[in-house]
Amino acid sequence: MIGYVLNKIFYGFLTLFGVVTVIFFLFNLLGDPSRMMLDQRQDSAQLKSIQKKYGFDKPLSTQFFYYLNDLSPVSIHSSSIENYTYLAENKYSYQRLFSINDKIFVLKFPYLRDSFQKSGKKVSEIISETLPNTAVLALSSIVIAIFFGITLGVLSAVYKDSFFDRIIAIVSTFGMSIPSFFSAILFAWLFGFVLQDYTGLEMTGSLYEVDDFGEGSSIKLKNLLLPAIVLGIRPLAVIIQLMRNSLLEVLNQDYIRTAKAKGLTTYNVISKHAIKNALNPVITAISGWFASMLAGAVFIEYIFNWNGLGKEIVNALNTLDLPIIMGSVLVIATLFIIINILVDIIYSWLDPRIRLN
Repeated sequence: MIGYVLNKIFYGFLTLFGVVTVIFFLFNLLGDPSRMMLDQRQDSAQLKSIQKKYGFDKPLSTQFFYYLNDLSPVSIHSSSIENYTYLAENKYSYQRLFSINDKIFVLKFPYLRDSFQKSGKKVSEIISETLPNTAVLALSSIVIAIFFGITLGVLSAVYKDSFFDRIIAIVSTFGMSIPSFFSAILFAWLFGFVLQDYTGLEMTGSLYEVDDFGEGSSIKLKNLLLPAIVLGIRPLAVIIQLMRNSLLEVLNQDYIRTAKAKGLTTYNVISKHAIKNALNPVITAISGWFASMLAGAVFIEYIFNWNGLGKEIVNALNTLDLPIIMGSVLVIATLFIIINILVDIIYSWLDPRIRLN
């Protein structure tokens, strides 16, 4: 089991390195980052200063090494006093590990660099402020999708080919086919405007709202309801169909017929014997959907004015703030890899044959 986990972690690091490589060269080929930072205020002196400070005057291969050095938890730096001052004042706090010749090795948190447009604010700070809101939204959505998806999938399998089963199939098809941004607009208009007197919901709003006097903020859980439902519609539809089909396949196995022959009730057969084996494909789908929700909540957050990472990415795209875009992609990719590793471990626990392959 340990070897299986270590193997997954190794391939996770390789995947992450590939993501870092692709986004670095992709975004650095879009234009001169120093000119993007200065926007319309550029002059030759400022341009040279920015290029020297961030290493944009170096060859692209050297810049890539600098970027990897910033991202790595263990990085290499010059041991000069000037470099110490630069690290402390402009980059990050660190813990010195050891030195070799004129190089020092330091331990730090990955440095995602500074925003181009937000007065040098660190990208890590921006992400730490917005990612929790996106995580709350994604977690709420996937909980809704799991609870109703598994429940309706089981009922649909138990009452196969009934009127209830056909209605669930039609609803699932609509859920998978309707674009999320259209669902968001429809739900915001219907429940936040037309039926507002009955629902008490707003068309837009975030988890935290500042009071009218700007003196404090409070949690508004009602603002979570609409975006969470909209974001959970598509995974809900997928989970229903996967659970139904997987459970029907399991119910046709010999050991299920043996359990029924022993006199077990349908409830006991499904709850104690069938559901665990039917959950394998569902868990895989849930992991993929939860990870993709962190990236796919962009339109939902923008439409509902939810102050999450997705909305921040849209704003960064509009202002060509490349460090925020690159940092957000890296964080989402890292979370995606971690979630998939955890799901593979759970999957191998449910079905030990997976480890043998």
